[in-house]
Amino acid sequence: MKEARLIRNVGIFGHSKCGKTSLAEAILYTCGKNSRLGKVDDGSALMDFEPEEINHKLSINSSFNRCTWKKHDIFLTDTPGDDNFLNDAFFAAQVVDSAVFIVGAVLGIKNQTAKIADFIFNNQRPALIFINKMDRERADFNAAVNGIKEDLPFKTAVIQIPVGAEDNFRGVINLLTLKAFLKDESGEFTETDIPAEMVEEAALWREALMESVAETDDDLIEKFLEEGSLKDSEIKEGLRRAVREAKLCPILAGAAVSMGVQPLLDTIIGLLPAPAEMPPRVGTVPGSGDIVELPPTTDAPFSALVFKTMADPYAGRLTIFKVISGKLSGDTFYNANKDKNEKFGQLLIMEGKEHHPVPEVEAGMIAAVTKLKYTETGDTLCLAERPIIFDMPEALRPTVTYAVSGAKKDDEDKLFAALSKMLAEDPTLRLGREKQTNEVLISGTGKIHLQITGEKIQRKFGVGMELKLPKVPYKETIRGKARVQYKHKKQSGGRGQYADNWLQIEPLPRGGGYEFVDEIVGGVIPKQYIPAVNKGVQEAIAKGVIAGYPMVDVKVSLVDGSFHNVDSSEMAFKISGSMAFKKGALEANPVLLEPIMSLTITVPKDYVGDVIGDINSRRGRVMGMDSAPDGEIIKVQAPMAEIQEYGSQLIAITGGLGSFINEFSHYEELPAQLTEKIINEEA
Repeated sequence: MKEARLIRNVGIFGHSKCGKTSLAEAILYTCGKNSRLGKVDDGSALMDFEPEEINHKLSINSSFNRCTWKKHDIFLTDTPGDDNFLNDAFFAAQVVDSAVFIVGAVLGIKNQTAKIADFIFNNQRPALIFINKMDRERADFNAAVNGIKEDLPFKTAVIQIPVGAEDNFRGVINLLTLKAFLKDESGEFTETDIPAEMVEEAALWREALMESVAETDDDLIEKFLEEGSLKDSEIKEGLRRAVREAKLCPILAGAAVSMGVQPLLDTIIGLLPAPAEMPPRVGTVPGSGDIVELPPTTDAPFSALVFKTMADPYAGRLTIFKVISGKLSGDTFYNANKDKNEKFGQLLIMEGKEHHPVPEVEAGMIAAVTKLKYTETGDTLCLAERPIIFDMPEALRPTVTYAVSGAKKDDEDKLFAALSKMLAEDPTLRLGREKQTNEVLISGTGKIHLQITGEKIQRKFGVGMELKLPKVPYKETIRGKARVQYKHKKQSGGRGQYADNWLQIEPLPRGGGYEFVDEIVGGVIPKQYIPAVNKGVQEAIAKGVIAGYPMVDVKVSLVDGSFHNVDSSEMAFKISGSMAFKKGALEANPVLLEPIMSLTITVPKDYVGDVIGDINSRRGRVMGMDSAPDGEIIKVQAPMAEIQEYGSQLIAITGGLGSFINEFSHYEELPAQLTEKIINEEA
């Protein structure tokens, strides 16, 4: 087992297509983990190994590996950057000790990077930033640095600058050592002197670095102000301390697929903390709620946090956790959330798609076990005699909902068995049923999320899944009153049928539901027949009178009627009640109601006008606006029918910088000009 001081636990974060996985592959290749450089585009990447990731050239899951650099074990977590799968990144951010953010030298920062950066910053985790793709056309290091300072929350310090850019990119200058790391004529990278034409520029950047480090420490700033400079050792030690205390975030430069990985690895082991150097983790004692702390050291009681679950049709459920404190060996642990002892087989270290058994794991390591009965994502594992529960962020809320069914009729049972396993793997999935339409609904963070879930189910469980827009659960109601009679009379030989009802129908306030009132006096209708009238009315209400939708917010009073001693029956009064209601509802100005959703939309200020214009075009209305650190918050109400695929439109308007959550609010009357269209569709 590696000494704890020689372990680093690092997550790689950034928006989609910024080069996270390419950087992870370059790190693994540089550390000798792979004999050739894995590439996302040709499907040879070690970290993006699932077929769906290869097909879409997109990170879908957090993936894990371990490599060794200069005697240090680095546990790497490569996270997704697409909005559809960002939840995995948030959960990984909860357990890694440090973060490496990737920012493109061409496209700069997108919203997904900023979201995770805010989380890392607010939780005071050490971080560094790698400006990637310096070898690409239009690469601009200074613009990337300015974007970082403007859009990310960190106080930054540039510790490397690039030598050249685009086709002329040939290395970096280390501002701590004032040495260059350049490609020589043989194509190898070696440490050398700073090119003469960049000495002056490097000196300016070095001065800025010195000042940034000094500002993090009272003694250093005092010396810097008095003497105008700091010693090399003071800069290095001050920087190391500031990074580990999350006071300063270093910025480096490079190109993952061609150059800059070795200096980055040196920075990871030189500046980022070992697990034991992290602050204690705060948790609560189950039952009492007392606050306790556990230091992230190997001699502390064992504790771990489950942050990911993967479903495998052969190996079963794979449970992935970060060891927060202590050591784990043997074959059991205690789940504090479920109050259960769990028995496991082997402890596994994940290295891409491979799982390697190990005898024990300790603080700072990411490990996995299979086939646990009770444990789920978010649970805390610990010793039964030292129970503790760590907080886990809530899963991102779904933004899209589709009706889901099997590709074949006979596949329904098999599909929903597979979906139940996917729900355990993916906490952002939701499954439910719309009672009115009887459709099974699946919700997720985007259409791509749901489509790829279907691809996984097809591959893992051999069953097809189809998605379609769900039916809008319209309802019907009335705006007026009516008093009607319906006499059900049938005589065709033998015993006949007779029932005579007078109903008074009137609207209830919105949300009033259904009310039936018995106002019969004098026994003109025997009491045993009155429930049958009510039942007949309810059957008619369930199908409405305009387009077949349930009717709501109606009061029905049974006010008069008559019966026949021989021919009356419960069935006759049920039929009479149903027909009387249909007749009266048509006379009481029936209308359609549509479901209205409440949306909370967060967008950068520059997009507010475009978003509001689009909402207005969808018959929505703005209910209010607020400002927040991450943008403008627009509170909106809009018809469900108009926003079923709103997520893709918001991405198009804001370039992926907007986000929203929605929930059902209430029902409102459908505009008259749209009612005929709905009636025709249901005809």
